[in-house]
Amino acid sequence: MDNNELIKVLLVDDHEMVRIGLAAVLDTEDGIEVVGEASNGTDGIRLAQEYNPDVVLMDLVMDGMDGIEATRRVLEINPQCKVIVLTSYLDDEKMYPVIEAGAFSYLLKTSRASEIADAIRAAARGQSVLESQVASKMMSRFRAPAERALHEQLTEREMDVLRLLAQGKSNQDIADELIIGIKTVKFHVTNLLAKLGVEDRTQAAIYAYKNGLAE
Repeated sequence: MDNNELIKVLLVDDHEMVRIGLAAVLDTEDGIEVVGEASNGTDGIRLAQEYNPDVVLMDLVMDGMDGIEATRRVLEINPQCKVIVLTSYLDDEKMYPVIEAGAFSYLLKTSRASEIADAIRAAARGQSVLESQVASKMMSRFRAPAERALHEQLTEREMDVLRLLAQGKSNQDIADELIIGIKTVKFHVTNLLAKLGVEDRTQAAIYAYKNGLAE
């Protein structure tokens, strides 16, 4: 966007005092204009359509439609808009889904006013900002061992066989418990060994325990 243009910001938060405080602070910042306020996700979508903001400051937990679904809908209306999550929550059940929904930046409500303003300007320039705790959690997730994804290739039946195999059960025991033929068990064992990249049943059992797939 042109450096001389005001960055249009929409506030979506169910706490009136939070909206009043943010609006008061942001209206004193150079180059930023608060164009609207919404107390829930549904109104946020309506105002996003009406005002076509450059940036939306989005709360996550609100009555009715939450910030995750509202983020998805806002970006369907205006894919160029940048949604900055501003929340008190840092749990995986909310953080990852809203990022997957398209949130551009993620800040906590403990952020200083100047940090929020800087994040808005950064978003307008196409630069994402993540709270340090959020960035740390995401890096930990993506630094997880590559083998963690290997068992995601297994079918549901192969997972059943792996769990029983890890308990030390023989092919016949597995066949009896799953009510399938022993040839079918051997077929599943061969497949899961190949998918996990291990050479034998012992290594497969170790993998299962290491990744919390068996007790």
